[in-house]
Amino acid sequence: MKIFNLTRANDPAQAIAASAKARTAQQGAEIRFIAGGTTLIDLMKLNVERPAMLIDINSLSLDKIEAAPDGGLTIGAGVRNTDLAHHSVVRQNYRVLSEAILSGASVQLRNMATTAGNLLQRTRCPYFYDTNQPCNKRQPGSGCSAIGGFSRQHAVIGASEACIATHPSDMAVAMRALDAVVETVRPDGATRNIPIAEFHRLPGDTPDIETTLAPGELITAVTLPKPVGGKQIYRKVRDRASYAFALVSVAAIVQRDGSGRVALGGVAHKPWRVEAAEADLPRGAKAVTAKLLADAKPTHENAFKLALTERTLGAVLAEARG
Repeated sequence: MKIFNLTRANDPAQAIAASAKARTAQQGAEIRFIAGGTTLIDLMKLNVERPAMLIDINSLSLDKIEAAPDGGLTIGAGVRNTDLAHHSVVRQNYRVLSEAILSGASVQLRNMATTAGNLLQRTRCPYFYDTNQPCNKRQPGSGCSAIGGFSRQHAVIGASEACIATHPSDMAVAMRALDAVVETVRPDGATRNIPIAEFHRLPGDTPDIETTLAPGELITAVTLPKPVGGKQIYRKVRDRASYAFALVSVAAIVQRDGSGRVALGGVAHKPWRVEAAEADLPRGAKAVTAKLLADAKPTHENAFKLALTERTLGAVLAEARG
């Protein structure tokens, strides 16, 4: 692991100031905020991530879940995944989110991982971890080893010639279905609200840039809109029963009249939702999947994900409709 500096902040303004000061003093150096560190520390041990400084934000009092003025829910950036999944309001009104979180990682990791950290997980594949292999996410311009390599778990849609990795977060898929909004503080002190549909980026020519956050921008909370009701289900298909990324996952909210929302995980560089496809929910999984994956470009190793998506969505819709 590369030697790094560590500082602690007591409020968002102090965290942002520390980040700005470090960036000015060490131009080009990576400065990262850290809370749970369940992914970042592992990547640092592998020399995949090499930040010059970590800013500990565990003392920022961002660990509360509170009712929002519009009837929704405000989730602090530092809320641990376990606390969020088991919160009574989340279980009652946003069940798809609770189910998604509980399907991810292990109990020990969920006890440490935070809301913001979950959203900021690196979109990655096995080649990303191997520093002996070219990877445009790790070293821009070096190439993508997954293209032409082992690609069974990789993206079937929204990928590019630079990267075909998939986003690993289950929580983010549910939040995409719920139309969550990410609240941040920018380096200049200004706040902004980022719809989760705009938060994660597709790879394009710069797969190393994964979100729309500016350098030094700090997530403070995630807001869920007023509950929409309906039957909420998260179903994850994976190679083993626990501690595995999704081959395909479906976050669905289905109303009594058959309308609803659907977001997919395991198929793209970010949580995948095509709102235009949701008008076909009453027609069934085949019609919806045809639109969701209309521009799919699978490899010969992961083409099975197209049929798997349709079958998983079909099972979810059958469960939702009883």
